[in-house]
Amino acid sequence: MNKKKQRVKQIAREHIDVLVEHALHEKDDHLASIQARQAKMIAMHQRIRLPYEIRQLYCKRCKAFIIPGRSARVRVGRAKTRALRITCLKCGYTYRKLLVWNKDL
Repeated sequence: MNKKKQRVKQIAREHIDVLVEHALHEKDDHLASIQARQAKMIAMHQRIRLPYEIRQLYCKRCKAFIIPGRSARVRVGRAKTRALRITCLKCGYTYRKLLVWNKDL
């Protein structure tokens, strides 16, 4: 990849990070969703894979931007296998993220 394309992708990554950071701290939910959608469009247009931390902020079903505590409910499962249960408050979809505990520490 030539230097110009690398520079464009680097600028796009920086814009994505700024947009998502602003969306997380935005008080207006509508403006936050617009900023998050714009970040995702930049990533798709430049063919950049979003980092894992950012990908987790989008609902797996309705693709809406999730702000933990405001537009999603986050619970810790009490079963033998510990997992975070994240429920989107827009579509009601619940998905689980397994928590791995290191017993050696």
